[in-house]
This record gives sequence, C-alpha cells and structure tokens, in this order.
Amino acid sequence: MKQRYRVVSGSLIFLATILAVLVSVRAKAGEKPNVILIMCDDLGWGDVGFNGGTHIRTPHLDEMAANSLNLTRFYAQAPVCSPTRASVVTGRHHDRTGIYTANNGHLREGEFTIYEALSSVGYATGHFGKWHMGTLTREIRDSNRGGKDVTNYSPPWQHEIKTTFSTEAKTPTYDPMWKPADSKGKKQNKRSKGDFRGVSSRGWHALAEDTDSTFYGTRYWTGEDAFVDPESDDLRGDDSALIMERTLGFIDAHRGTPFLAVVWLHAPHLPVVASKEDTDSYADADDTLDGYHLNYYGCVTALDRAIGRLRARLREYGIADKTLVAFTSDNGPEGSDEAPGRQGVFKGRKRSLYEGGVRVPGLLEWPAKIKPGTSSEVATCTVDYLPTILDIVGIEMLDDRPLDGVSLVPLLNGSMETRPRPLGFHIRGQAAWHDGVWKAYCSGVNSRDWELYNLKDDPEETHDLAASQSKQLEGMVAAWKQWKASVDASDKGADY
Repeated sequence: MKQRYRVVSGSLIFLATILAVLVSVRAKAGEKPNVILIMCDDLGWGDVGFNGGTHIRTPHLDEMAANSLNLTRFYAQAPVCSPTRASVVTGRHHDRTGIYTANNGHLREGEFTIYEALSSVGYATGHFGKWHMGTLTREIRDSNRGGKDVTNYSPPWQHEIKTTFSTEAKTPTYDPMWKPADSKGKKQNKRSKGDFRGVSSRGWHALAEDTDSTFYGTRYWTGEDAFVDPESDDLRGDDSALIMERTLGFIDAHRGTPFLAVVWLHAPHLPVVASKEDTDSYADADDTLDGYHLNYYGCVTALDRAIGRLRARLREYGIADKTLVAFTSDNGPEGSDEAPGRQGVFKGRKRSLYEGGVRVPGLLEWPAKIKPGTSSEVATCTVDYLPTILDIVGIEMLDDRPLDGVSLVPLLNGSMETRPRPLGFHIRGQAAWHDGVWKAYCSGVNSRDWELYNLKDDPEETHDLAASQSKQLEGMVAAWKQWKASVDASDKGADY
C-alpha cells in the first residue's frame, strides 16, 4: 500500500512516497475496522485515574486503559477546541484548514477529511455532539454564532457525514437545552466562590422539576434547517448520555457494515452541571467541595459512564475486536490552578502551549490488533489520527497537500521508537516546535525570547535552557519558521 505525503521535517519540505512494509495492523481486503473517535472538552491530563488522578472516579476509562495502548505523551494540536477538532479530521495544522482559534474561521469545503475518506470506501459516517468547525445554520442565531454569520457556514452534512446529532458549540452538561431563569446569581456565585447559588458562567446545580428555566440558546442539529425540538423530553438529563444514546442507535443501525462514529462530548466544558446523584456521591465523600468542583467531578463521572456503556455495547454486538476506539481531550483544563480540572505535573492550562495546555489523555483500543495494557512515550498528536486510519484502511492521499500528522501503524506494530518528524504549533501569537525530546516555545512569534526545554529530563518545563543550548534552539527556531511558511502557504490557498 502506498501513501503520498508532503513531509515537513526540520528544514526540508519534500514529497515522498512511502512503501509500507509493516502489515500486521493494516486491514486485509474486505476487513475494514469500525472507527470511533471520542473527544472530551477541556478534560485535563490528570483528571483520569489511568494517568494517576485520584480526585475523580473514572472506572470505565481506567478499564479501557487497561485494555488499550496508553499514549502518555499525546498532544492536542491546539490549546483550544475548534483548532484541535480540525486537526483530528484533516491530519493538518488548523491554520491550513481555515480554523484559527475558537469561534474564528471554519472548515473549508475543499478540505479532505476523515469523513470523505472513509465514506469513499463504503463506511457509514456519523457525528455526535459538539461540532464547532463552522456554523450550522444560516437562518437563526444559535449558540456563539449562526444566523447572519453566513461566511462561516460549514455544517457536518457538507462533509460526507450522513447521520448528525450535533451542536455548534458548548451546552450545559445536564439538561443541555436549559438554564435557570434567574440570572441574578452570577454576582452571588462570585461571592460564594463556586457554590452555584444561582446562574454562573461556571455552571449551576441540576434544575429541579419546579424550577423556572429558560432556553440556553443551543440546539441539536440533525440536518439542514432541522433540529431536535428543545422542549423534547428526549433532551432531558445528562448530556453525555444523550449523545451516547444517539451514537448507540447509529451503531445498532450500521453494525453489519464498517462505520465511522465521531463522538465529541461537551463535558466537562463550562457550564458544568451534573445530576444530583452524581454530585451527591462526591459531597458524601468530601463535604468541603463547592458547587463548581462537585459538578465538574459529577459530569466527568457521567461521561465515564457513557463510555463504559459504549464499550459494553460493542462487546454485546460481538464487534469490539474489529473496532478501533480512540479517546482524548481537545485541550487542557479550564481556569486557574484552583479550578477542578487538573493537568498533572505540567505547566500551563487551556489556551497555553506549555505542556499543561496541550498534553492530554490518549488511548487507542483495538482488541484484535493492539496489545492490552501497553503504553508509549513516543510523542503523538491529534494530527496523527487521519494518516493512521487511512493507513490501516488502505486509502491513498490522492493529492500532494501537506499533512502534519504521521501514521502510527509502526507504533502499533512496536517498531516506532521516536516520532519521525517534529510537531509544530502556532496559535494566538504563541509558537512551539517539539521533536520528541526538545521543545522550543515562544509566547509571541515576533519576540526573540524563545525558551527551550528538554522534556525528557524536565517535563514540568521548569528549566529554560535557551542560553546554554543556543545552537539547539537556533536550529529549532529555523525549522519552525520554515514549517510556518508552509502553513501560511496552505492558508492562502496553495493546497487547492
């Protein structure tokens, strides 16, 4: 099987044809695996038990990790949501695709995505949960955008997605269509440091049956000008469970044929709201937790339960062995270090290109092909999803547009010890270049103040070696600039 990529590596950009010699993970003719790509929203690297987290119960994810390859150095392509999502479906840095940061840009219609690729070889395609790669309506205001924002219209059904149950952006993580009608609680909440005595941008306690409520402003879209009635009882309860229910219905309908299900959960993005049962389970264990922490922990437990339900259904249907399931988060945790989400030992959080903003949980489960309970310290990234899946299925890239991801098939086969080329980052003025050991970082690309870290020895990024390793830094900055020139050319339309 041949794949054609434009490889961006160090100071050289070239076209290469790669002849694959490792075939054990690749699908045989007529044996295409199902693919499920799960992504949480703002879940921290340290929020899960399998990465050492003890503050939140994640038994189903921990069980998945015990049966998976744990990518301990897995990266989101960006420290905010929309750009990372673009990287998942295109294998490219988000600037190439027309998405620059959250709520800025849209997925260009000319992009070659995982949906088009797998649809072309007979896969059923479905997208469930958050979209956030363009607006979903030209007619009404929905969530952050929509309505008159026609320039950024880029809904799922324009990208060979046949089944859709998707929102434009964030929703409450419980009763996702509704919020308390009393908005006076915002100031009250600030004084109470997260007790959720009213409405807050952070969240609120689950609404009781007799509570006055108002429409949150986000809809679940199922097609052009088609959405689920926000008043429907089918949209009541835990949002992760609602998304998973539609996902399971899709799998039930298509389990006899190969399918792609992209499942992008809203939890634990703000506003965090959890069921009373889930918040009570943590309050009973620790009566010092405020509403912010209780609801954050509760909605992570709920998303964990939804993933457990998915894995149980795959086993029930007898298709677990032929299904590749990937799990990750779109970026690091929201807020300051006092917020509920935890990034582990790493520096930085959401919106930062330090490790805590982009190093996220990463699991790959495929019982028939991946040895359970294994781990890898090779640097991997969301841009690697597309080339890996295309490699497994046997789909060639038909043009020479640059990909920033690499196929992880050699990693799955046990023959990849280091990343074959560096990872480039750029967003909101920040820049980084990461070769698996060394990381160059700059808070502003017009600044000369680049920092340099040896991540093997110093994953916490506490020792800036820019002065003592100036030659190493000089080479990395030069390579980043050449890579960035390629990205800028893509953004200007060179790939189409």
